[in-house]
Amino acid sequence: MRMHLSIAAGVLLLAGIGAAAAQDVVIAPEQETVIKEYVKKQPLASVKIPGVELNIGSALPDTVELHEVPDTTYSYVVVDNRTVVVDPGTRKIIKVIE
Repeated sequence: MRMHLSIAAGVLLLAGIGAAAAQDVVIAPEQETVIKEYVKKQPLASVKIPGVELNIGSALPDTVELHEVPDTTYSYVVVDNRTVVVDPGTRKIIKVIE
């Protein structure tokens, strides 16, 4: 019985990891190039967001103004001198450009 529970727990853990990975947003290389070039040409002033870590998947508060990247579905903002690419629908960070 214990072995069945261990196997079931392992399967559930792996399923959870797979589901989390499936939710990750992957930016196509050509779109990433468009974003980087646009951000370089359109620099923004850096903002501070106390209490928010710049990790992929972290959501930015509604008080942060997002700026559209034309010809993409993404937005960006500069936080603590780091350019952050954001999914505007969820406000989640999908890439931090160094």
